[in-house]
Amino acid sequence: MFHIALYEPRIAPNAGNIMRLAANNGCQLHLIEPLGFDMEEKKLRRAGLDYRDLVNVTVHPDFQSFSAAMGERRILACTTKGSRPHDQLDYQVDD
Repeated sequence: MFHIALYEPRIAPNAGNIMRLAANNGCQLHLIEPLGFDMEEKKLRRAGLDYRDLVNVTVHPDFQSFSAAMGERRILACTTKGSRPHDQLDYQVDD
C-alpha cells in the first residue's frame, strides 16, 4: 500500500481531492499539522465527495511524529522544483 502525506496542507479542496485519490487507490493518507482548514470544513467534504469514510487518514502533529510513524520506510518528496520526474523513480512496496 502506498502512503501519501500532505505536509502542512492549507487548501481544503486540494486535500479533499487527494483524499478521493487515496480512497480510490487504497492508499493511506497522512496529514501533517498545522492544517489550514478544519477536517469538517464544507469545502473539504465537497472536494472529497464524501470519501472521508472510505479513506484511512492519520493526522500527525508534526513532521517528526510522521517520520517516526513511517519507521524505516522510504519517504519520497514531490515538488515542482524536483530534479527527477516522478515517473522515473523505482517505487517499492511501502513507499
